[in-house]
Amino acid sequence: MNEQEIKNLIDSAFEAKKNAYAPYSGYYVGAALLTEDGTVFTGVNVENSSFPVGVCAERSAFAAAVSKGHRKFTAICITSTKTVNPLAGDKYCMPCGMCRQFMTEFCTGDFKIITAASPDDYQTYTLSTLMPGAFMLFGTTL
Repeated sequence: MNEQEIKNLIDSAFEAKKNAYAPYSGYYVGAALLTEDGTVFTGVNVENSSFPVGVCAERSAFAAAVSKGHRKFTAICITSTKTVNPLAGDKYCMPCGMCRQFMTEFCTGDFKIITAASPDDYQTYTLSTLMPGAFMLFGTTL
């Protein structure tokens, strides 16, 4: 990925975040997912008063892409409005365990996960770094 692709993803994630629905936590999250052919799909978190019913921004973006026939992905950017762990000083929104496992369904270990605190302040990880030894039905691991 080049710097312009990263910037476009970050900008798309921040723009998407404006549409998040988080009336209970106030934790608004936006995600921008880059397909292998260069298409970007966005997603937001959508909360529900019955907390397990909500959906994370990452899975929302994947669902949008998959519903349009995409199955190969290069990177995702995740942004949020709150500090994730204020006691530890974390400022980046990391994907939850469910989202990490969800990503392993469609992505290889070198899939890029970009977490952005601002358009100019971000970190990049690979899926295999954040999900080592992921569960795979047929024994394949990242």
